[in-house]
Amino acid sequence: MHPKNDPRTIRAWTFYDWANSVYSLVIVSSIFPVYYQAVTTGADGSDQVIFFGYRLSNSVLMSYAISFSYVVVTPLLPLLCGIADFTGDKKRFMRMFTWIGGIACSGLFLFDGPEMVEWAIICLVMASVGWSGSVVFYDAYLPEIVTPDQTDKVSARGFTMGYFGSIILLISCILMMTYSTSLGFSNEASAIRFGFLLVGVWWIGFAQIPLKYLPDRLQPRATGGSVLLSGYKELISVWKRLKDLRDIKIYLLAFFFFNMGVQTVMYLAALFGSKELNLSGTKLIATVLLIQLVGAGGAWLFARLSGRIGNKKTLMTLITAWSMICLTAYFIRVEWEFYAIAFSVGMVMGGIQSLSRATYAKLIPADSDDYASFFSFYDVVYNVSILLGTFSYGLVEHITGSMRNSTLVLTTFFLIGLFFLRLVRMPFPSKASA
Repeated sequence: MHPKNDPRTIRAWTFYDWANSVYSLVIVSSIFPVYYQAVTTGADGSDQVIFFGYRLSNSVLMSYAISFSYVVVTPLLPLLCGIADFTGDKKRFMRMFTWIGGIACSGLFLFDGPEMVEWAIICLVMASVGWSGSVVFYDAYLPEIVTPDQTDKVSARGFTMGYFGSIILLISCILMMTYSTSLGFSNEASAIRFGFLLVGVWWIGFAQIPLKYLPDRLQPRATGGSVLLSGYKELISVWKRLKDLRDIKIYLLAFFFFNMGVQTVMYLAALFGSKELNLSGTKLIATVLLIQLVGAGGAWLFARLSGRIGNKKTLMTLITAWSMICLTAYFIRVEWEFYAIAFSVGMVMGGIQSLSRATYAKLIPADSDDYASFFSFYDVVYNVSILLGTFSYGLVEHITGSMRNSTLVLTTFFLIGLFFLRLVRMPFPSKASA
C-alpha cells in the first residue's frame, strides 16, 4: 500500500485543483458567462435565442444546459467508480474525463457569434461532464493519501491551489482582452476566444502532474471475470454498507440541499449581476477575481477554524452565512452592494467546498477500501444538487421573470441543509471533530 501523508503525493494531488479550477473560474463563473451574454443579446436588448428551433431566454438556456450536463454524467459515475474500485485504477477514468473537459473548453474558441450558440452549449455541456467526471476520482484519492487528522488541511490546500492557479490564468485572459490589438488579435472577442483555448490547454497540461505522480492501482481486487459486472457488484456492496451508516446518509442529505445553493451561486452569479444590476463585463470579471482572491484566504481560515471547533460546527456557521447572503441578494439595488455580497461569497465559498469534501472523507469507515465507490455517491449527490439547483433557479426566473426571486429559493435550500446537518454525529468524538 502506498504510504499516507507523503509530501510529494500530496503536492501532486493538489495540482489537479490547480489544473481544473480554470474551468470553474473562466468558463463557469467569469469570462464565458459575460461573453455568452454579450454574444446572445440582440442589438435591441433582446435576450431571446434560438436553440435547435426553440426560442428562450439566454440565461434560462444556460441554466438548463448546465442541468442537462449532470443528467448525462450522474448515472455513469457510480458504475465507473465501482469498476475503478474493483480494478484499483482510478487514474484511467480521471485521465479520460480530463481530456473530455479540456478539449470541450478549447472548442469554445469557435463560438464567434449567435449562429454558433448550439455549438457553444454542446461544448459547455461536455466541459461540465469532463469536470464533474474527473473530480469524483480525484476526490476519492484524498482518504487514501492522507490520514484523518490531515484531511481538512490537505483538502483546503487543494482548493487554495485551485484559486491561485485559476487567478493566474484569469489575469492573463484579462490582459489579453485589454491589450488585444497590441498582442496581434483582430479584436477583443478574438482574445476572449483564445482564452477559452488556453483553458483547455492549461487543464490538460497541468493535469499531467497528478496523473504522473498519484499512485497507480491502489488496493486492486482479484482479477478475473467481467469488469462491468464486478463494477456493479462493487457498487451494490457499497450501497448495502451505506444503508447501515446513519450519519453518512444524513450528511449526504444535508450536503444535497446546501450544495444546491453553493453551486448555483457559483454558476449564475455573473448573470445575476449582468441582468439585474446591468454591470459591465469588465466589472463582473473583476468581481469574480475578487471572489477568488478572498476565497483562497477563506479556505485557509475555515480549515483552521474546523481544527478548533470541529467540522460540523464550522459547516453550520458557513451555511448560516450563505443563507444570509442569498437573502440579502434579493434586496440589493446598487453596485457597491453587489461587491459587498461578492466579498462575502468569497469568504465562505472556499471554506464550504473544502470542508464539505473533508467532512465526508472523515465519515467513510476507517476499514473501507472502496473509496471511489463511496465518493461516487458523494459526487452523485453533488451533481444532482447542481442539476436541480440550476434548473430550479432557471425555472423560477422563467416563471416570474426575475432572478431575484430565485435567490429566495436558494435561501430555503441552505436552511434545509442546515437542519439535516444538525443531526449528523461526527466520528472521533473530540474537540477537533465533533
